[in-house]
Amino acid sequence: MMTILGAGGPIANELAATLAAKDIAFRLVGRNPQPIGNSEVFAADLCDLEQTVAAVSGSTVVCLLVGLKYDLAVWRELWPRIMANAIEACKRAQAKFIFFDNVYAYGRVDGPMTERSPYAPCSKKGAIRADIATALMSEVKAGNLTAMIARSADFYGPNTANGVPNVLVVEPLARGARASWLVNAGVPHSLTFTRDAARGVAMLAERELAWNQVWHLPTAPNPPTGKEFITMVAAQYNVPPKYRVLSRPLLRLAGLFDPRIRESYEMLYQNDAPYLFDSTKFTAEFGFEGTPYSEGIRITTDSYRSAH
Repeated sequence: MMTILGAGGPIANELAATLAAKDIAFRLVGRNPQPIGNSEVFAADLCDLEQTVAAVSGSTVVCLLVGLKYDLAVWRELWPRIMANAIEACKRAQAKFIFFDNVYAYGRVDGPMTERSPYAPCSKKGAIRADIATALMSEVKAGNLTAMIARSADFYGPNTANGVPNVLVVEPLARGARASWLVNAGVPHSLTFTRDAARGVAMLAERELAWNQVWHLPTAPNPPTGKEFITMVAAQYNVPPKYRVLSRPLLRLAGLFDPRIRESYEMLYQNDAPYLFDSTKFTAEFGFEGTPYSEGIRITTDSYRSAH
C-alpha cells in the first residue's frame, strides 16, 4: 500500500493515475481527498501528528507531495512540522518514505544541478527546504528510517494549473493572448514533465537499491530557452509566438499589489541564468531520460484544447 500525503495536486494526481494503471493499492490523504480509481481516501490534517499517524497506518511506502500556500510565514511554520510528523508516522508504521522535493535548497548553481550539488540556498524558502531535507536524511543516516528524496525541476504538463510555464505560456496562448516569461527568455531552462515525475516516483519506489539516496526525476536533456519553449507552444496552437519578458523592476512593482508575485520575487535568480537540471543518474539506472519537450508540449497543449 502506497500512501500519498497531499492529494489533489498535479503530481499527486498523475502518481495516482500511474498506480491505478499498475493495479497497485494506494491511499490518498488530504483535507478533502477525492478518490481516483480504486483508491482509499483518508481525510487528515498533516499538521497534526496523531492524524498523520492514523493516515499512514498500514502503509508500506509513503510519498509526501504536499503543496503549501506560497507564503514564507506559512512555510516557516508548517514545513518543519509536516516533515517531523511524516517522519514519526513512517517510523511507527515501519513504512518507507519518499519526499518529493524541488531544487530550492541548491541555490544558484553554476552549471548543471546534480544529486551531488551542495545545499547553498540563496533564498529564505530555499533555506527551509534545505533544513527539512537535511532532517529527513539525518534520520536515514542514523538508521531510523528508510527513505529517499526525489527532486524535480520546475514542472509543466496537462492539468497543471499552478505550473509556472502553464500559467505564463500555455494558458495565455491557448486563449490567443500574449505569453510571458520571467526575467530572461534567452537562457535554457529545464522543465520536468509531470507524467515523467510521477512515473519516476513509481519506478524508484519499486527499486530496492534506490532507497536512502537523493534522485533527480527524469527530465529531458537539452532544455529550450524561454523563447524556444514559447515558440513550440505557439506552433501547437498555430498562433504567433508573441510574448513579453517580465523584468525584475516590473515584478517588484507588481508585488506591491499581488502577494503571490511578492513571494516569488526572491526566486527570480532561477530565471536570469541557465537553469540546468541533470537527471542522468536516473537515466543510467532506469534507461528513461524523460519525455522530449516537443512531445510533452503537444500533450499539454492538447489537454487545453479538450478543456475548452
